[in-house]
Amino acid sequence: MADIRSYMKEKEKRERKQAGYKEKIMRHKLAGIYRILLVIVAVAALAVLLVVQYRRHIYTDYDTVSSVSKESISGASNVRLGSSVLTYSKDGAHCTDAKGNVTWNQTYQMQDVLYAVCGDTVAIGDYNGRNIYVQNASGQMGQITTTMPIRNLTVARDGSVTAVLADTDAEWINTYDAKGELLYYGDAHMNDAGYPAAISISPNGELLCVAYEYVDAGVLKTNIAFYNFGAVGENYSDFMVGIYIYTDLFVPYVRFMNDSTAFAVGDNRLSIYSGSQKPVEIAGHILNEEIQSVFHSDKYIGLVFRSDVSGSNYRMDVYDTSAAKVGSYYFNTDYTDIFFGEDTFVAYNETECTVMTLGGTEKFHGNFSKSVSLMLPASGAYRYILVTEDSIDTIQLK
Repeated sequence: MADIRSYMKEKEKRERKQAGYKEKIMRHKLAGIYRILLVIVAVAALAVLLVVQYRRHIYTDYDTVSSVSKESISGASNVRLGSSVLTYSKDGAHCTDAKGNVTWNQTYQMQDVLYAVCGDTVAIGDYNGRNIYVQNASGQMGQITTTMPIRNLTVARDGSVTAVLADTDAEWINTYDAKGELLYYGDAHMNDAGYPAAISISPNGELLCVAYEYVDAGVLKTNIAFYNFGAVGENYSDFMVGIYIYTDLFVPYVRFMNDSTAFAVGDNRLSIYSGSQKPVEIAGHILNEEIQSVFHSDKYIGLVFRSDVSGSNYRMDVYDTSAAKVGSYYFNTDYTDIFFGEDTFVAYNETECTVMTLGGTEKFHGNFSKSVSLMLPASGAYRYILVTEDSIDTIQLK
């Protein structure tokens, strides 16, 4: 019996000792976990602080990070072509990258230049002419020759072009590939379908939106028609997969924002459509003020009005692809152009610019040191490219 009691005591002593070891090990592990958690919390707090400071930071000037010389061409205009600069005139066009390298040069003779841009692809034609040059930032993609005078055009990423062509008693809406092969065609008569006042092809070239204007019993009407050139459209007459009819409305502006979102701006209405195969109207916003300008990106639509608030010249109402109103933004810059960033927009003219977040914070308002014909975003936060008469400058706000 004594041996059993001695054995049990020794066992209890060993168990207490082992429990003490386990408790020490657990305390050590917990201490390590607490230290790791403290480090994580400290890093997270620092990150939040930096983000808050970054968002609240107001820029008052800029540094010129780099500058390259550029040939000055009298009578030429500059437009954005992806991350490059397209310079065009009546005598030709060329593309220049941010480093000042001319990637291609196209000569032609035109009286009234028409152009359409989709990302880094451009189609250039002559109003009432019969030639269309298709290029991207890297070089020539092809040339299209039409059989009738050109009145309007739109281009997709792959270089396919839809053109409105004038015939004696009708307008033809023809779609070509970049090499000039006719892919789809159709005619519009004023007494039937109406006049095609605005057109836009989706970036992937699969959908086409056309705004037809006509008068019915003395009342102006607009038909917004969608065509699908893919497999779905083959099941529909003339590839038309949807049509929306509006009374007492003139629509001079339709655009695809991306492959599945389009919008139409009329004199008193903004309509937004969604769908990659058969677009449907998801919202119609009634407009009670005169629109000054329309701008868009692949995510946002901006409608500019005269300001209704004292101390501001302009108000821009911004909508997203879900048709929700992001906000109204007031600014004074007498803009020649406005473009969107990820969560900002920039309004600028030759001498000054305003940078504002979609949260409503004016991040920068200031003057340029040189006259600017084109401004576009560069790689990096609040970094931009300025195209002047004789240079391409990369700037960083500070």
